[in-house]
Amino acid sequence: MKIAIVTDAWHPQINGVVRTLGHTGQHLQNLGHKVLFITPEKFLTYPCPTYPSIRLAVFPKKRVRRMLHEFRPQAVHIATEGPLGHAARALCLERSWPFTTSYHTQFPEYIRARFPIPTKWSYAYLRRYHGRAARTMVATRSMQRLLEARGFKKLQIWARGVDTGIFQPGPKSFLSGLRPISMYMGRVAVEKNIEAFLNLDVPGSKYVVGDGPDLERLRRQFPNVTFTGQKLGQELTAYLAAADVFVFPSLTDTFGLVLLEAMACGVPVAAYPVTGPVDVVQNGKTGVLDHDLCQAVLGALTLAPADCTAYARLHSWRHWTERFVSLLEPIKEDCWIST
Repeated sequence: MKIAIVTDAWHPQINGVVRTLGHTGQHLQNLGHKVLFITPEKFLTYPCPTYPSIRLAVFPKKRVRRMLHEFRPQAVHIATEGPLGHAARALCLERSWPFTTSYHTQFPEYIRARFPIPTKWSYAYLRRYHGRAARTMVATRSMQRLLEARGFKKLQIWARGVDTGIFQPGPKSFLSGLRPISMYMGRVAVEKNIEAFLNLDVPGSKYVVGDGPDLERLRRQFPNVTFTGQKLGQELTAYLAAADVFVFPSLTDTFGLVLLEAMACGVPVAAYPVTGPVDVVQNGKTGVLDHDLCQAVLGALTLAPADCTAYARLHSWRHWTERFVSLLEPIKEDCWIST
């Protein structure tokens, strides 16, 4: 099948959406599909307000139209709600091409963290945006229930995998910080609720691995925390594997791919019992979920790393890529003839 995937989130961004789409694209090709990614790197871009490291395409509709017509996809998937997503959605509606979407990010909560905009307004907009899709893919059952309560329809589960060939246990000696080491890895931004982790009174030392708009402010505010900045590849895995507990303070993630990556490295998780962690973490076995994050950290430190790695191996990218394909809506040949 020829599959076009349209996304406003792409390299050099390092986040769960980009990694999910990258792994999915690779496994689609391994399964014999032809994939076209329509991403900001092919367009003139401008920095996203309040988040300049994210680049958004400028008036992309004409080029998106040309790329789709040249590729002649048999299915179109729109992964994000940015300028490229809007352009592709508008073209599909104009040409009566069916398409699917995915809901990766709780934008209403992210927007509310930065601007005084009621979440119900944002949800109303997103409900209309996704409402024209043949189906909308969500990462977890709890996310599905949350959106259904908000009036979303045609929701299907498309979860995430982990590459256990990359993420695997490693030497704790890689890090020299005082044990136990509590670690957060991911985007350093207000919507991740990182300060809930940084303010914890727990034994040992704290590490934050990642980059983002709040990095320098938090470095100044918390001088006793080690902020490593962005890490990639084997070095990233080495940092993660050297931790004793992975702390995930987010209250708004739809999945939390990094949770599986931490578990694959044999690192138990401490998190709040909210959307994302409640679907990914086996409470009391691969992590501890508690409204008291300090208690979650202390409890997670008592868990067996082997249980974490065993659970992570059950979640393959191939399985969820096959699920992705099964949820796509094929474009009928007569749709192309009519254009």
